[in-house]
Amino acid sequence: MAWKRVCSVDGFAANAVRKFTVDGVEVVAVNLGGDFRVIPPMCPHMEEPLGESGLYQDGVFTCTKHLWQWDLKTGAKTGVAERDIKMYRTKVEGGELLAFIDKPLEYEYVEE
Repeated sequence: MAWKRVCSVDGFAANAVRKFTVDGVEVVAVNLGGDFRVIPPMCPHMEEPLGESGLYQDGVFTCTKHLWQWDLKTGAKTGVAERDIKMYRTKVEGGELLAFIDKPLEYEYVEE
């Protein structure tokens, strides 16, 4: 099993987007209001760091650089996004956010 501790959920504000390194793997965690998602640190569009440019509001996660958006409940693309966002499986146990990380989730980028 590869369940790994990401962070404590205590003090992790609703709608907050935070970057972490978990056993050498960079991830971004998002609090959907008590439900959490852990995603790769880069936007699937043009390698924009989501820990800096990601914004979660009203059920939609947005990369503010080029306005790609996703429904983080499902990972499905919305708006102008052309790819779904990848997500690690998550769970909360004993006040800790855990993610199933057996390898980094990565995207293949196409030069534009």
